[in-house]
Amino acid sequence: MINKNSLHMRQLPSMLIVLVCLYGCAVIPFQKTSYVPMESADPRAVVEAFRTNSPESFQIMNTIVFEYNWNKFSGIGYIYVDTAEKAFRVVCMNPMGVKLFELSGDKGGIVQHFVLEQFSKQGNFAATVGEDIRRIYFDLVPSPEARVKKKKYKIIFSEPAGAGTMEYIFAGAGGYLVEKNYYEGNTLNWGISYYEYQERDGRIYPRGIILNNKKYGYSLTVKLKDVQT
Repeated sequence: MINKNSLHMRQLPSMLIVLVCLYGCAVIPFQKTSYVPMESADPRAVVEAFRTNSPESFQIMNTIVFEYNWNKFSGIGYIYVDTAEKAFRVVCMNPMGVKLFELSGDKGGIVQHFVLEQFSKQGNFAATVGEDIRRIYFDLVPSPEARVKKKKYKIIFSEPAGAGTMEYIFAGAGGYLVEKNYYEGNTLNWGISYYEYQERDGRIYPRGIILNNKKYGYSLTVKLKDVQT
């Protein structure tokens, strides 16, 4: 029997090669969220305001830092996202402008449009990359049935998701989503933090995003460079 964890770990080196283009050692810093009292905030109104202010479709350019086993690498990503259709298209390039891969995805699955030959032999990295994109950019608000827990500086929503529980944390002066976490049992499987929301053309975008996959021990740090709506 093939161990699923071992199979996934063998796929991780492909992500290192693909997302990585230039060796680096500096972590992209983001300003921590300034917490304000949230006791008087209506939880559903906070969610609805965030939904209303978030873009449905956009194209962004990011710098990406991938960290795994004490190694850090950086690259450039161009991503188109349509949240209504749950569709995306991503191109990853190295700093010299050489395309490493191009993928698209929607509700029907993920399609590889271009992948360097040596990467295509490294396992199904497309599924791994596509899954992380979906985690970061899709399903950013809880359902109306989600449980609500109010704290002094945070509003926390939680609801069943797959084999575990999804948690959404809203905080800060804008009442924006600052964390999205997935638990199986009492163990954090993966978590995403959103930083420094900025307004562009009447919609809000996080300037910084950090995804930590606790289960497989890697992280992605994404810094927003440009937005096209």
